[in-house]
Amino acid sequence: MLFGISAGDLAILGVGLVGAGAVTGVLAGVFGVGGGAVIVPVLYELFRIIGVPEDVRMALCVGTSLAIIIPTSIASFRAHRARGAVDMDILRAWAVPVVVGTILGSLVARWAPPAVFKLVFVLVAGVNATRLIGNLNWRLGNDMPKGPLMKVYGFGTGVLSALMGIGGGQISTMLMTFYNRPIHQAVSTSAGMGVLISIPGAIGYMVAGFDKAGLPPLSVGYVSLIGIALFAPVSIWTAPLGVKLAHAMSKRTLEVAFGCFLALVSLRFVVSLLGW
Repeated sequence: MLFGISAGDLAILGVGLVGAGAVTGVLAGVFGVGGGAVIVPVLYELFRIIGVPEDVRMALCVGTSLAIIIPTSIASFRAHRARGAVDMDILRAWAVPVVVGTILGSLVARWAPPAVFKLVFVLVAGVNATRLIGNLNWRLGNDMPKGPLMKVYGFGTGVLSALMGIGGGQISTMLMTFYNRPIHQAVSTSAGMGVLISIPGAIGYMVAGFDKAGLPPLSVGYVSLIGIALFAPVSIWTAPLGVKLAHAMSKRTLEVAFGCFLALVSLRFVVSLLGW
């Protein structure tokens, strides 16, 4: 036994986290997401294997995902910004409402049942996947709005991202393409959302799960330090590779790849909600 976990379970956890970390880093760079859409389902399976109770498992996955996203998002954002593809005006407009929404969403985690996290994940990812795979040209306008509506979008993105354990990339990418922004610019700018969301989100989950029973050893609230230690370094290393792949893809290829990725994640949680 080590940290209260058997050697066999610890080996499964370690191999799974390292492997998933490599994949997450690539996806973070390709899709401009912090990788949470991969991290959450992977952690869900790994924590299930080592016996983390259902009533705290999903919140632990989401909180740990947000903590892991911090360095991954920074690496992805810096790589995209170096290519001059990030719209900093959008990030500045969203900064305050995104942080406020993220803090609120993470504190809701203390009382929300596991199904809430899964439903939010399925609905947001499913809508985005349908639009991208079906090549549906949904438009809300010819350019991003100004004023209060922009702040509402930022706040909503923060709340939903905190409940999903993501860096906000798939939501902000969807919004930007609704307003006629090119997919490559949307992906690149969305990489910066992970930085705005992951830091306050992780802190919020630490507070929300502070005295919860059933959490595994070496957890600070709903954040697993073991998960961070094994997952984050590998994902940071592979994120720049994903950025190169993203800028080498055509617009349509990137859209279809992102849509298929989101559809698979949604399907996994639909299965879980049905109890299969």
